[in-house]
Amino acid sequence: MLGVYDFCGHYEWTFEWLRRLGGEPLVCQFWDEAIHQDSQSHAAELILQKGIEGMKQYWGHTLQAEGAGYQAIATEQTFRIDMHACPSRGFLIRNQLHQYHDYCDHCMGWIGPLLKHGKFVVDHQHNHRGQCWWEIRHQSDPTPASAPGQLAGHRDVRLRADWNLSGKPTDTYERSNHPDDKSSKANGSKPGS
Repeated sequence: MLGVYDFCGHYEWTFEWLRRLGGEPLVCQFWDEAIHQDSQSHAAELILQKGIEGMKQYWGHTLQAEGAGYQAIATEQTFRIDMHACPSRGFLIRNQLHQYHDYCDHCMGWIGPLLKHGKFVVDHQHNHRGQCWWEIRHQSDPTPASAPGQLAGHRDVRLRADWNLSGKPTDTYERSNHPDDKSSKANGSKPGS
């Protein structure tokens, strides 16, 4: 497996190059085709076959291998990730690399379409500083996103003192499967508020 530092700077540059070449639709097409359907086809296979158990297997291995600072929690209905230190976004910040306007969108860009095939939806927020959270449920489950601390307890990234420090609004996705579904909310608010 390539280490995160081997590709994340080039990855971000590629997103901006594609945006300039063909706009946001080309970037979204790249995320879906090149990442979801190609480089991460093993993730799709695990998740589509095993549901939440496949999510535990895929992200448990991948995030540990990347050296992410994260916590994952799974119930029978929900898979949740609290990312306290995203290794790729952290690398870009530390090295002052900024080409594409929202690097974090690429996660929803490939994960969203994959989960849609499995009939899952995502509640998600990212604060543009390498911190985010995800809650994934079956699309038939009407349960809203959890309140801070409700599902993840003290490990909920939204409870961190530095969750609100960026000065930028938090990007929020509610029951989503596409990077264009986001709204920007006052930093620290939860979906539905």
